[in-house]
This record gives sequence, structure tokens and C-alpha cells, in this order.
Amino acid sequence: MTSEVHIHTHGAAGHISLNRPKALHSLTLDMCHAMSAALGEWAEDDAIAAVLLDHAEGRGFCAGGDINLLRNSALNDGGVSGRKFFHDEYQLNHRMFEYAKPIVAFMDGITMGGGVGISQPAKFRVATENTRFAMPETGIGLFPDVGGGWYLSRLGGRLGQFLALTGARLDGAECLWAGIATHYLPSEKLAEAKARIAENPDRIGGILSELSITPPHARIEGNADKIAKHFASDRYEDILASLEADDSEWAAKERDALGTKSPQTCKVALRQLAESAKLSDFADNMAMEYRIASRVLLRPDFAEGVRAVIVDKTGDPKWNPPTPEGVSEELLDSIFAPLPANEEWKPL
Repeated sequence: MTSEVHIHTHGAAGHISLNRPKALHSLTLDMCHAMSAALGEWAEDDAIAAVLLDHAEGRGFCAGGDINLLRNSALNDGGVSGRKFFHDEYQLNHRMFEYAKPIVAFMDGITMGGGVGISQPAKFRVATENTRFAMPETGIGLFPDVGGGWYLSRLGGRLGQFLALTGARLDGAECLWAGIATHYLPSEKLAEAKARIAENPDRIGGILSELSITPPHARIEGNADKIAKHFASDRYEDILASLEADDSEWAAKERDALGTKSPQTCKVALRQLAESAKLSDFADNMAMEYRIASRVLLRPDFAEGVRAVIVDKTGDPKWNPPTPEGVSEELLDSIFAPLPANEEWKPL
């Protein structure tokens, strides 16, 4: 058992608490395995009626996955350990999505990447004044994985496409407005919520509603029409052209934001969301995302994006291909193509 995640029970609730405060509780392979194992045990335990998921100390909730492991894998072992991480992390995401008992995720703080993957499958998703939700992967040459294709493509108003491409951050009020969160609680009420749920796991919805407050105005609501208009197309070039043609400050800001992202993974994300929207089975979505991850991990943009944004912090990634026009349909086809049968992703 790893000390990076605390696993215990209180009353009728299983409790998983992420505990890597120095890394903002980013997920390691060991953490994914420990969480999967606990959920497997509690699924068979009649004494456990619900699962609480939060972070132990410091700022939370979960800032993503183990980016250093992934980059090291891309540079040094041909992606073997990186693919293993994706494979088993996605098994955890899928297990949570299919879980028969209600899971309550407390998104109290940064909820990005891998943190989105473990909060969005939960039946109850609690935002607070500390919540900062984002899928910023295109900025490091990755794509919004861990089920991001499924969740983002179902938000409506092209908000998912906007979030996937720009990496924009939403606060707790905006998460509630968008349906990413189911409840909005002040952070000082979370301890009471958890204690009451552990005592009365059949009353989760009622308890969270009683402790909810009216959130501040969701700022993104004011931009909803612009997002729906400019991000309407599944062709990346169309989106860029639409923003270019608008001389407003907002359009210029979003166009500049897109200018810093990997053209390859922006195109990947648009196709991913379009494909995910057609799927009826979350397992099929995860199999698709695993194919993409296996390929994108070894493409030049990932190691370069992590170098520029996270390692050297120079913010000057040299993308390859450098332009959207350079990202061919053939390249995209190869990224989405099936893997050999014995390498395809499978649920637990």
C-alpha cells in the first residue's frame, strides 16, 4: 500500500484521500492501483454503501497524472512505462464510471487532467470556492484523456471543445453552471458533509443540497454565445478563422491562447470529442483514448511541450508540425488507428 493515498472506512463510507501535497496530489501508478483495489474490495463489501474521494492536506484536489514519468518514458523506454500508466489509470477511470455504489468527489482545489478523470465519473461532484477545473493538455502536446472525450463532448454549447482546445480554467461556480459539478458548497462545510454522509449514505443528495449555497455568478455564462459561435466547427482551421475574423478583445485573447498550443493535439482533441459523442459505451471511449495516448506519447510534441512548459519553463515549445495545415488527415488516422489485438485497452 502506498502512503500517497490514504484508504480507510468511516461508518458506511469508504474513504479515499489523495496524499501527494508537494505534487498537488498528481496520480502515480501506485496510487491508481491502490484506488482500484480499494474500489474492488468495497464493491463486494455490503457494509460499505458509498465512497468519499478527496485530498488529505494542502492544496488539492488533483492536478493530473505523473507527467515526469510519461516524459521519461517517451524519451527513454519507447513509451513502455508510459503506456502502462495510461492503461491502468484508464482502468481506474472506467471502474469508477461503472461503479454500482455512489461516489462523492470533493473537487476542492485544482482539478485538472487526471483529477478530472477521477472526479467526473462520480455521481456527486462537489465544487467549492477553491475549485479550478481545466484540461490543459494541448499546451504540452497531449490531449484531454482520462475520459475527457466523453465528458467534454457532452457539455453542450461547444463548451467542451473550447475547454479542450484552450485549456481554459473554470472556477467552482462555472463548474456548477456547466454541469461539471453537481453541488456547490463552501469549503468550511466539507468536513460536515463527509461526516454526515458516512452516517447516512442513503441521503447523499439531501445532505449536499442542505449544505449547498448559491454560488457567485458564473463568468463564462457571459461568453457562452461567443464560444458556441466561434468553436462550432470540428475543423481546427475553421475555429481559428472564425476568431481571426472577430475584432473583439475576447476573440483576440482566445486566438492568442490557441497560438501557444500544439496544432497536432488540438486537431486530435477535436476528432476525439467528435468520435466520443457518437459512442454509447464508456469502455469504447477509453479504448479509443488509449490508442491515441499510445501514439501521442511518442510524437515529438509531447516531450517538447513538457520541456517548454514544465521542465525548463521557457514557454517556447517548437511544435512539429508547427502549423494546423501541417497536421494531415493521414497523421490523425494513424494516431486513431486500432492497436494490435493483444495491445488494445481492456477494462478490469
